[in-house]
Formats: sequence, C-alpha cells, structure tokens
Amino acid sequence: MKALVTGATGFIGSHLVDSLVRQGFDVSCLVRTTSSVRYLEDLNVRLLHGDCRDAASLPPAVQGVDYVFHLAGITKTCSMDEFFAVNVKGTENIMRAVAAHNPGVRRLVYLSSLAAVGPSPDGRPLREDSKAVPVSVYGKTKREGEEIVFRYRNELPLTVIRPPAVYGPRDRDMLVFFKMVKSGIVPYWGKCYYSFIYVEDLVHGIILSSQSEAAVGEAFFLSDRDIHSTDDIVDAISEAMQKRPLRLLVPRAIMPLLGRMSEKMRGTNIINSDKIREMKYSHWVCDSSKAAERLGFEPKVKIREGARWTADWYRIHQWL
Repeated sequence: MKALVTGATGFIGSHLVDSLVRQGFDVSCLVRTTSSVRYLEDLNVRLLHGDCRDAASLPPAVQGVDYVFHLAGITKTCSMDEFFAVNVKGTENIMRAVAAHNPGVRRLVYLSSLAAVGPSPDGRPLREDSKAVPVSVYGKTKREGEEIVFRYRNELPLTVIRPPAVYGPRDRDMLVFFKMVKSGIVPYWGKCYYSFIYVEDLVHGIILSSQSEAAVGEAFFLSDRDIHSTDDIVDAISEAMQKRPLRLLVPRAIMPLLGRMSEKMRGTNIINSDKIREMKYSHWVCDSSKAAERLGFEPKVKIREGARWTADWYRIHQWL
C-alpha cells in the first residue's frame, strides 16, 4: 500500500508517518526544501520535494499512490494571505492534482479542525451536522478547505477529520503552557471547556478512517471523549510538571492587546491575535460518537496520562 503524506515534517504529520511505516505502508512525504526532516530521516520513507502551494510540483507526488493524507496547513501566522495560500489554495491544488492524475486513489483524507466549525454556541458538544460558524481566520480557511474537498465528493473517495486541540510529543503549541506552569504563573481568563485528543489517538483515528468504507464522503470529530475545564487542563499539566502555579486572572477585554504584544515580542506563536479570537469563547467541545459508531474509534489516552508522557518527552529532549 502506497501512501503520500503532506505536512509530514510537522507535529501530527510526523507521527502519522511513523505509524504508517510501522503498519507496512510504502510512504512518500511531500516536503519543502526549507523544511526540517529530523523526524523523518531515520525512517524508510521517500522524500519528494514540493509544496502544496506549487501546483506544478504535485502531479509526480500524487501519481501511483493508494492513499493521500493531506495534513499540510498553517495553524498560526500573522498573515491572512499566508493562511489562504496554504489552507485554501494549497488544498485546492492537492484536490485538482489527485483528481487529474490519480482518480483511482483508494482514499484521500483531509485533516481539518474543530476551528472550521467554531465554538459551541450553547455549551453542548458539536456534532458533524452542526452549523459551521468559524470565528478565526485559521478556522475560516480550514472551513474553505473542507468545502473544496467536498466538491470532489462524487469524483474521489474522501474523508474529512476534525480534531479539537491536539497535544503530545513534538508539539510546540502546548509547550507554551507547559513552560508557563514551570514558571509558576499561568494566565486564567475564566472557566472554559475544551475537547482534547492525544496525538497517537488522532493518528490511529486518521488511519482507521482511511480503511473504512463507512468513512467515504464523511466528516468526523475525533476526541478523547471527555470535556475538560480550564482547571482540569492546568491541573493535568501541573501534576505532570510536579508544580503548582499561581493562576493570574486576565480580563478578556485585554486579551486582544496581549495577542498583539506577543506577536511583536516573539513573532508568530500560539499566543497571537488570531488565536485570541478563539480564546474569547468558552466552549470548544465536540462529540466523537459518530466515529465510535461508524469506525469503531476508541481513544486510549486520558489527559493526565498524556500530559505526563508529553512532559517527559519535553524534558528528555530539553525543551523544558
């Protein structure tokens, strides 16, 4: 079984490649010439230089593969044009290339996000048929990416995966919060509620969906099936770090200012103006029962266990 993975050098993509190789897939990775391949260099994979933004580089990559896992995307940037170029135009280029040069592909899996649907307006976990109201530029471009993918529903066997917050080894976004806990102070903007998923559970769900006929033409939320309050998350990280930080109350009214200050001081990171647009909402929760019923998806890692494993990895690799 031959598979192409875009976004293979990233956090989720590199874990997906690991798992595909272990399961016996012949894996090709579409990588930019400027990307670090440190998580791929010891794996038996084929590196193909290209970019989803460069339509001319895609036909050789998509030809002859059985599965396409399109994970390439930008989650944070100060540039709206960059969000659009990668998350929208890049996805359109991939879909056109597969439709034109590999119409017999067994499955195309597109990694979207809960952000493409937005926060829950009433606190109830969102389902796949909930109305999409993305509130960030990132979310809006991922929603546009989904719409492009579904335009090919009658031409290609495709599946859309919408994870909530993803964490685990190699992740630099959640690392920011682990560092805050280590520092002894974490910002607190009131009780909010989130769905989470450990990266290995997400990867398992992605591959599971690619092998199931019940997933063709469908979208799925994948989560650990728990709803976590802000306090639950801080407590899990604190336990993993063996630290009890002070919670510093941050009025939501000044959060946009903090986002702009963070961008100026540190460049693009998880605390940025676009992410602040999402953080103003209190319920980022989704229901993954459809994946359980149709795919047999059962997450294995709870947040305290996952936070501990993640903290251990950060320490071993001297990220903390």
